[in-house]
Formats: sequence, C-alpha cells, structure tokens
Amino acid sequence: MSKKFETKLVTAGRNKKWTHGVVNPPVQRASTVVFDTVAQKNEATMKRQSHTLFYGRRGTETHFAFQEAMVEIEGGVGCALYPCGAAAITNSILSFVEHGDHILMVDSCYEPTRDFCNIMLKKLGIETTYYEPSIGEGIRDLIRPNTKILFIESPGSYTMEVQDVPTLSRIAHEHDIIVMLDNTWGAGVNFSPFEHGVDISIQAATKYIVGHSDVMLGTAVANEKHWPQLREQSYLLGQCVSPDDAYTALRGMRTLSVRLKQHEQNSIAIAKWLETRPEVDHVRHPALPSCPGHEFFVRDFTGSNGLFSFVMKTSNKAATTALLDTVHHFSMGYSWGGYESLILANEPSSFDNMRTVSNPHFEGTLVRLHIGLENVDDLIEDLERGFAAYNEALQS
Repeated sequence: MSKKFETKLVTAGRNKKWTHGVVNPPVQRASTVVFDTVAQKNEATMKRQSHTLFYGRRGTETHFAFQEAMVEIEGGVGCALYPCGAAAITNSILSFVEHGDHILMVDSCYEPTRDFCNIMLKKLGIETTYYEPSIGEGIRDLIRPNTKILFIESPGSYTMEVQDVPTLSRIAHEHDIIVMLDNTWGAGVNFSPFEHGVDISIQAATKYIVGHSDVMLGTAVANEKHWPQLREQSYLLGQCVSPDDAYTALRGMRTLSVRLKQHEQNSIAIAKWLETRPEVDHVRHPALPSCPGHEFFVRDFTGSNGLFSFVMKTSNKAATTALLDTVHHFSMGYSWGGYESLILANEPSSFDNMRTVSNPHFEGTLVRLHIGLENVDDLIEDLERGFAAYNEALQS
C-alpha cells in the first residue's frame, strides 16, 4: 500500500507488535530482560540484532518503534540511536575509521564536528581535510588512497551553503568512500538522503523531530551495506538512549510535516522582509536566490524550514549587542528546531576559527535566526525594535 509522506509520519513505527492495541507505543523501560528458559535466552541472543528484547542497551520495544519509524521516513535499512546529535556524528565516523585513515569534511560543518576532527581524530592518527562547500567535481583532487569518509552538511551551519550532494556522492562511490550526511536541516522530510547517494544519514533529532526543545537525541540511518558495521560499532561504543526520549521523539514525528510547513512559511516571509532592510547586505535562506547553492536546493529539496542567516552591512559589536538585548520574542540560545524563535550573531572575525579553506570574509555581522511558530507580524515588529536599537548604537 502506497503512502504519501504526511501519512507516513502519522503511521510510521505503529506496528501492532509495538503498540499492543493502543495508538502510541507504550514506554517500555528496562535494563535487564529476563528469560524463563535457556532456549528463550539462546533465541534472544541469536536475534539480538533484529529488534528482539535481549538487553536494555540493545533497546526496548519503544526504541524499536522509533527506529522503525526513522527508517520508514528516511529510507535505509537500520537506525542507530545516540544521546545527542553530536554523538550521532562522532560515533558514526568512529565506526568506520582507524589509525592512518583520512576523511574529507565540509568546511561549513557544525562547530563541534570540526572540534572532534581537530582534536579527537587527530589524536587517533586520522587526518581531516576540509573542503569548500561548493567544490562539486573538484572533490576528486582531494581524494587520497586512504580516504575513508566524505562528510557532507547541507545546508551548512550558520552560513547555509547548499551542497551538490548527488555529484559528491557519485565521485566518492567511484573511490569506495563512505558518504555521510548531517541531514538535520532536511529533517528526513525535505531531503531524501538515500535517493541522492548518501550511505549514512545523521540527524540531531533534538531539533525538528522532537520539535519542542526538551530532549537531546541523535539518529543515524544507514543503507544495507553499512548498517551492520554502524550498528555493532555503535553498540561497542556504549551508545543508548532513554526510552522516554525515544517515545517523545516518536510523538514529535507525528506533527513534523505541519510544523515544518509553518516554520517554512514564517521564515520565508521574514527572510523577504529582511531583504528590504537597509541594514542588511544579503539573506542566506536556501529557498531564496541569494543563498549559495540555491540551485541545488531547488533541484534536491522538497521544502525548507525556519533556520537561516542574514549578513549585516557593517560589523559593530556594541550595535549587535543592542539588537540582541532588545528583541523579546527572539531568545538567545544554542540549538534550534523547537516551536520558539531564536537568534545568534557572529562577528566576521569569528570565521577565522570556524573555517579552514572557505572563509566567507564577511564585512558585516552574520545573524542566524530560527523562526518559530509565533505570529509573523509579532516577530517582524520585534526585529524592527532590534534594528532601531542597532541603529541608535551605531550613531552613539
């Protein structure tokens, strides 16, 4: 039976073997699973890799329901769970590399991903080469005989560059390189990773899947070739999550489609309003032509969400502080993907540490917004107050 995507989000993971006759899979908490006979224990041991109750760290039926749902939504054959998005990234990489290997990492990656490469992987004797997000076919020139992983994040953190994922994946596979994607922005809804050549799709489910800023959770969905190794290596690294968190994420999934559509509608309205502001140099929203890689967004994505950035014409810390301190509906806070609006700012000098080969060399401050589910008029009025304070500080 075929299902449209909105229907999948409502029905995924609701197999009767997990729900036991109720709408939502119950929260099943367990560390020890007990067996009545040796035969039962032996059977569970043999099937421990295939959604069978064996030991708490292998998961309970609550985890199995969420993992099954993630596979139905994103594709692939299996889903590993982690206590946060950063853990999903680091453990996915660690599951496939060893001393002497080399990885290719996009230069616009999530800052903790960069720190992990520069500190932990370096200590383990694994070398990282950063590449420009728009490199495309040029990625060939960076591949070495010992390159094991090509890591993509599209759009990029803060600067929002959209990458040519099919081209990068095709070239990587020509050299038997594993393609990993941080698909948090796409949320498994707006970008279908396995249709574009990705081997392992990683998400901070903390963001849009949970959707309410109250759970830390990471996922990695793998294709048939790489699922067994990801599953077993992650288990060896001790990764597991609370069944309550898995339940909350599964509940959040049910409204993911309608929430994303509203986030998208609100963010595009505000992005277009920002384009009219005299203080703004340009807006970096993947759905707008001013964003680097917009042509790949149009080709590969089915929609956007609430996260984007804009660049001011000037850089003035006092003025930026005035803007941030004045807005009310926009809170300053890390993460994103919840129902609330957020704001963060980066002065141009910060990219000296955040970039290796593709520093954008902004002249003005970059402001990243997450547009929540509030009324757009209220949010625009809030930003207007912020800009007024910004301009007043510039003149003082």
